[in-house]
Amino acid sequence: TNGMLVILTPQAMTDPTQTAEELKTHGRIEGKPVLASWMGGSEVSAGEDILNRAGIPTFEFPDDAAQAFNYMWRYAESLRVLYERPGFSGAGGADSPDRATVEAIIQRARDARRTVLTEAESKQILAAYGIPTIPLTVAATEDDAVRAAADLGYPTVLKLHSETITHKTDVGGVQLNLADEAAVRRAFQTIKNTVTEKAGAEHFLGVAVQPMERLDGYELIVGSSIDAQFGPVLLFGTGGTLVEVYKDRALALPPLSDTLARRMMQRTKIYKALEGVRGRKSVDMAALERLMVHFSQLVVEQGWIKEIDINPLLASSDRLLALDARVVLHDPDTTVEQLPKLAIRPYPYEYAGSWTARDGAEFTIRPIRPEDEPAMVRFHENLSERTVYLRYLQQMQLSQRVGHDRMVRICFADYDREIPLVVEWKTPQGYDIIGVARLSKVQGVNEARWAIVIADRFQGKGLGTELLRRMIDVARAEKVARLVADMSPDNVSMRQVFEKFGFKTVAQEGEGELVRVELALS
Repeated sequence: TNGMLVILTPQAMTDPTQTAEELKTHGRIEGKPVLASWMGGSEVSAGEDILNRAGIPTFEFPDDAAQAFNYMWRYAESLRVLYERPGFSGAGGADSPDRATVEAIIQRARDARRTVLTEAESKQILAAYGIPTIPLTVAATEDDAVRAAADLGYPTVLKLHSETITHKTDVGGVQLNLADEAAVRRAFQTIKNTVTEKAGAEHFLGVAVQPMERLDGYELIVGSSIDAQFGPVLLFGTGGTLVEVYKDRALALPPLSDTLARRMMQRTKIYKALEGVRGRKSVDMAALERLMVHFSQLVVEQGWIKEIDINPLLASSDRLLALDARVVLHDPDTTVEQLPKLAIRPYPYEYAGSWTARDGAEFTIRPIRPEDEPAMVRFHENLSERTVYLRYLQQMQLSQRVGHDRMVRICFADYDREIPLVVEWKTPQGYDIIGVARLSKVQGVNEARWAIVIADRFQGKGLGTELLRRMIDVARAEKVARLVADMSPDNVSMRQVFEKFGFKTVAQEGEGELVRVELALS
């Protein structure tokens, strides 16, 4: 049961006041809201007063109470989704995108002052972010097209290869189901002649040759464009040539987690079909969610992309395949400062890196992630009372430090307001966190507060010094003018580290009082 709604209607055998007295004892059910609808106007006002004083909201009509329940549920569900530990594609490893390839493609286009990428370039970008694409070969001549078709196998497809035209079907730039060499030659000439007639010969650079795929799944569209207020916005829905007819789509802001991707897709009509309908197998929904996360990551990281869409994305029970793709870049004269900003700041990969201690031990220092909660709990379980006191300047019970609500606030960082760095140490079971540093920006003034705590067994290895060095770099990158920290006068070792980096003591009221240190960065 999510909660309780009590409805009272005026009847001869009902005492509204006495009923309210009985109900008020149940008004404090932990985690379960209690609402009441006392119908009857002035006749039940005494009962309403009793309930309101007991913290139970009352409504004149049940439908208003039901609507309030709905709002409360939606709010709680939104928080649950927000705080669910999302899947994460790290900055390294096999799942990492090939950013260098993408950046090189975009830079070549910008150097040539092009805003439209070819289909081949667009699919290279998708493939670099782990999005499956159909094999494609660019052919500048008719003979090249024949050789490419023979290599790829018949039947085949020819599409216009152009650096200026993105909607190929509008200029007759697509020829399907070509069964042999003669058909390929005819198709090449047809595309060349039609494009020359409708757009001009300079727009024809050849054709892209690819296998003719069987359309044994659903045609979807995945895309992104720029909103004047929110910056890049993601789109998912029913795709294909009738995309503008069906208009079955959902929008979301990047970046996406697996959960947010699923919630986005659930808002479309096609979603129920993707889960399996009338004997058809379900699409691999987990793979589709991952594809959406990868696409979101592409949009987040490649700010020079103005528009991008995959249409159609073929989705079936055994595969996902981008059959066509289109990428449009911002104007070549656009500066980095003029690029649209994301409404939600993504994970700051740029602050992640490795570090080797004096004894040769290797660690990863990176911003905190939502899925770090279990490791953070273990971290706190192993802190001594003295370490806890030096960090929080008071004793805090373990139950206080590892409570889920507190862990959620710590692990789900708003990177625009704070940058928490953790030190990750690989273990046979996965990883442990053995150090945490937090840079918290102070609203209204251009300064940030700094705090650090290192697991007892790893103290004295230079880890605090390295964390402070990195946090100073982060502060400078975030354009913070001043770093401030309060500490216990007993924390002699940390004071020595601060002094090494040029921090100045700016306040110490008296013996035993807190010490405040400060570092001017600009």
